[in-house]
Amino acid sequence: MKANIKYLFSICAAALISGCTDLDVKVESQYTEYPTDNEIAVEAKMADVYFQMRDCFGRRYMEAMSLSSDEYTAVSYGGGWYDSGAYAHPSLHDFTAEDATIDWMGTLTGGCTKANIIIRDLGGDEAGEIIAPARAMRAFFHFIMMDCWGDAPILDHLPSDGELIDRSPRADVAKFIEKELLEIIPQLTDEVSANTYGKPTKWMAEALLVKLYINWAVYTAASVDKYDAATATNEKLNDCIKYCDDIITNGGFSLGSMSYQKKFGPDNGSHVEDFIYAMPYDTYTATGMQHGRARTWKKAGNVELSYYGMKLSSSAGGYITMTPEFAELFEDASKAGDRIKSILRGPVYVYNPETYEPTTEPALDPNGNQIVLTKSITLDTPNDVQLGVGDDIERYNQGYRSVKFFVIDDDFKNSRNQSNDYPIFRYADILLTKAEALLRGGVSTERPQDTPVSLFNEIRRYVHAEEVTSVNLDELYDERGREFFDENWRRNDMIRFGHFEDEFFPHYHDFKTANFDKTRRIFPLHRDMLNTNPNWEQNPGYPEYHN
Repeated sequence: MKANIKYLFSICAAALISGCTDLDVKVESQYTEYPTDNEIAVEAKMADVYFQMRDCFGRRYMEAMSLSSDEYTAVSYGGGWYDSGAYAHPSLHDFTAEDATIDWMGTLTGGCTKANIIIRDLGGDEAGEIIAPARAMRAFFHFIMMDCWGDAPILDHLPSDGELIDRSPRADVAKFIEKELLEIIPQLTDEVSANTYGKPTKWMAEALLVKLYINWAVYTAASVDKYDAATATNEKLNDCIKYCDDIITNGGFSLGSMSYQKKFGPDNGSHVEDFIYAMPYDTYTATGMQHGRARTWKKAGNVELSYYGMKLSSSAGGYITMTPEFAELFEDASKAGDRIKSILRGPVYVYNPETYEPTTEPALDPNGNQIVLTKSITLDTPNDVQLGVGDDIERYNQGYRSVKFFVIDDDFKNSRNQSNDYPIFRYADILLTKAEALLRGGVSTERPQDTPVSLFNEIRRYVHAEEVTSVNLDELYDERGREFFDENWRRNDMIRFGHFEDEFFPHYHDFKTANFDKTRRIFPLHRDMLNTNPNWEQNPGYPEYHN
């Protein structure tokens, strides 16, 4: 077990602060005065806000991000795992207001409420650096709401009696986030250590600002369907580069010396030099990380030696498979480098559970045959809205799989909860984002020696892939896919680069329920939010929900 996890979550357990999703309810606090000079007390009060999104990041957020992108699709086996379309709908951009994969906006509004309670109890806006971490988390929650749902409520205070907080235009939310981050960055710690791991720091806030700025043209467009990647101009490119440069020069981060696979393994943590901000997980004390449950081959738990190099104590779901289109990014090993080892493709081999690298021992199915995965996926019935592929071993072999967030049996002994920490902002992302901002016309004054090619090649060198002599935006987009797959940024990238309306399995024009409307770049408001906030209207392009 990771030592820092024990510490962080013992604090969290002592700091239970209830949140709410009803934005019209006045929130009271048990505190009238709080000991702001007591670091332990303040940390305990903050802890619950830090980990507000832990369960969501470990499953539902992942499903919404990865299944609506070209990375993955979700198939069903004889009707199993259809779950009323919760997974198939994102794959087709056919979201509904009742899908379980988008029922977590209330977690974000609740997180803002918790942050606002802390800000009030610790002295309000005048408290400066004491409340800066709470403001950073509040800005982060607003960013996710804005990114996923467009217009969002600006929850910068606790509502008074009878106050109705409506949603603000997306551009206004973006400007609110920018203002918050610029104000608090000087007040946040710049320490990089186990003590600050998983907490908002100066570098976390700057990385969030980088994400905001590189997507500025998306977030400030007249409406989500009006953004055009081919013609959009981004006034924040130089600002984006400025904060990339500050992280590169002063943040103390690096791509690190460990292998690509080790960065994401069950023993990762504060020692990963590439992680600027991550959500910590532990199989027993910080549960919620369940990436492997859906990605693990369907019958991996039915053999004595799974391809993870050990017997698994529970069955696997296996319903999330890589699309053939995304799999193409890994067909050229010279471009993929070490990252290809995190993909199960063709004949599957048993992995070494210590190094997370494949061996030469064939991985067998329950019939004693080597598992051989196909890139292609074929539905039993064309246009089957359940995305059914049948229910036997041959059908389970359709689609490449990910072992990036490597599974160990200890996970499967406790409801498949993994200990792999989930990176949210990485140094590698800062390098490729600066390269992108330069390609789009931005200028670096702090580090003019950095070029798109040099930054691109830093990534290629550390994964032992082929270096380049030139790079364009299309190539950088593909490289982002290879580097950050499974990290929930692909949907964000697709929208910015103008590829969200592309065809990818099963999101094809000849599929009867596949939707290509540009309004699908954001999700519909879930019924729970509409029921709780009856003054809100459903997002454009989606049917009105009636309780």
